[in-house]
Amino acid sequence: MPGINVIVSGHPNAALTRQLAEQLTQLTCDVLKKERSRTRVIVQYVPADQWFVAGRSLAEEGRNSFQLEVTITGETNTRGEKADYHKAAYELLAGLLGNVHPHSSIHVADCRPTAYGYGGVTQEWRYQHG
Repeated sequence: MPGINVIVSGHPNAALTRQLAEQLTQLTCDVLKKERSRTRVIVQYVPADQWFVAGRSLAEEGRNSFQLEVTITGETNTRGEKADYHKAAYELLAGLLGNVHPHSSIHVADCRPTAYGYGGVTQEWRYQHG
């Protein structure tokens, strides 16, 4: 059950939002071997003049940026898979946004199965009863 939260610089754009949701879902399913039917994506936008790196706004720099967080159940992916995901996700988002700041970030958060779940049930419970 990956939860994908992505914040991108700029103003809301329906076409970009759709691309981000679809392509991040597909990437997460392919690289991290997650189930599409359990993948959730939230896309948010922050204006470039409200996003700062080293005290300068992205608007001043003329750059774009993103912050991607993917929550997964701990111990379900290898270090190599997560490293591959970092590389592929950065390339995907850099391609979609263009001219991204090098401090655009990705966080794959391994959550303990006893503390992570959906529908009122933990992933540990699902594992034990599945």
